[in-house]
Amino acid sequence: MRPFYARELAQYPTGSRRMRYLLMAVLASLIVNFEGEISPLVPLLLDDLGMSLTTYGLIGALAVAVGGVSAAIGGRLADRYGRVLLLVPALLLAAICNYATVLVQTPAQFLLVRCLLLFVEGAATTTTAGLVRDFSPRLGRATAFGFWTWGPIGANFLAAGIAGLTLTHFASWRSQIIIMGTIALASCVVVMFFIADLSPQLRARVITSERDMAIADAGAAELRLTRGLLANRVIWVHLLGITLWLVWFWTLNIFGATLLVQTFGLTESLAAVVMAATWGCNMVTLVAAGRLSDRLQARKPVILTGAIGGIAGMAYFVALVDGGRAGLWHLMGIHALLGIAMAVTFGPWMALFSEDVEDLRPDLQATAWGAFGLSVRLMIVGVLIAAPVVAAGGTGWSRWLFVAMLCNLLFVPAVLLLSGGRRPVSAARRPGGW
Repeated sequence: MRPFYARELAQYPTGSRRMRYLLMAVLASLIVNFEGEISPLVPLLLDDLGMSLTTYGLIGALAVAVGGVSAAIGGRLADRYGRVLLLVPALLLAAICNYATVLVQTPAQFLLVRCLLLFVEGAATTTTAGLVRDFSPRLGRATAFGFWTWGPIGANFLAAGIAGLTLTHFASWRSQIIIMGTIALASCVVVMFFIADLSPQLRARVITSERDMAIADAGAAELRLTRGLLANRVIWVHLLGITLWLVWFWTLNIFGATLLVQTFGLTESLAAVVMAATWGCNMVTLVAAGRLSDRLQARKPVILTGAIGGIAGMAYFVALVDGGRAGLWHLMGIHALLGIAMAVTFGPWMALFSEDVEDLRPDLQATAWGAFGLSVRLMIVGVLIAAPVVAAGGTGWSRWLFVAMLCNLLFVPAVLLLSGGRRPVSAARRPGGW
């Protein structure tokens, strides 16, 4: 007996139906990331619970490690039993854990709640990535993943924006948690009634476009045979490269507001506004860059353009941090440019990763994204532990940001090692929409 919300589709949806299911996957990604986003609240959280930044980093590292294990497990389960069966309960549990955060009074209690929340979040995020692949034919894959990235990026934007607007009125991190939980719970109900899943037979096929429904039948794939996927060199180059690239992104995600407060003397609300500008520009560019990549059916050139532009912006920002002086509009401008560069890189990379996995084992998308989730979360553990220690040294945050920039430099040769990245499509088959 399957629960009522775990609907399976025996025929691939087209038109507005497909778009609706894709929209629900994007909304689910946004909500599950939003529930765990507390970066704008860290300065207040540290004062209220009597934690040092190093203690917060260690707590976050352990919680993220738990989430990484959950992502790997959740990917396998989602491929075997279906995405939605796991996703909806995970969303509800995450909302409950979010409300429970309001009750914490000590660092130990905070650790327990964060571990529970990120365990649920890890599995849920993996399933949403699988759903986006399922409901996005290849000719619109980068655009679709650009919208999916509105989950983690949109969570940053929403959390920073809400904090910037309301912290001056409530002046409490608990008020932000209550707002997050309420929004998440309401959205979860919407997802529950409008989401659906593809049948296992449809998930094991490669859908090129809605127009011609070109299908490369994957046959009867045995889900236990993952060796052909995870033993492939291309998958590991993907995972290593993107994990290095994301060091800068997660540094801004976790410590961005704190960095601005400590280095440039901004208030918590102004720091949240600067970070909101970063993620707002990033969200808009994600869709535009994905659309361009889909129109050209070229991934690597777009990825490299964003990566190199981002490295130039990082070098400039490191110099600003080293000087310790910059105005509000100056900081907003450089953060906006960094957000744009990151978007140009990440959206097309996700499409390329998904397509390379699809070429090997189309039935194991969630497993591959689970490996991605585990790899990235292990890196986040390193960031949470190492960044505060390095920042506490004599040079402050500039030394750590320099390390993050070097990681981005290593991403460039990793992209060059990948084969393909350009899939020419005739004009007759180019998508008129995503």
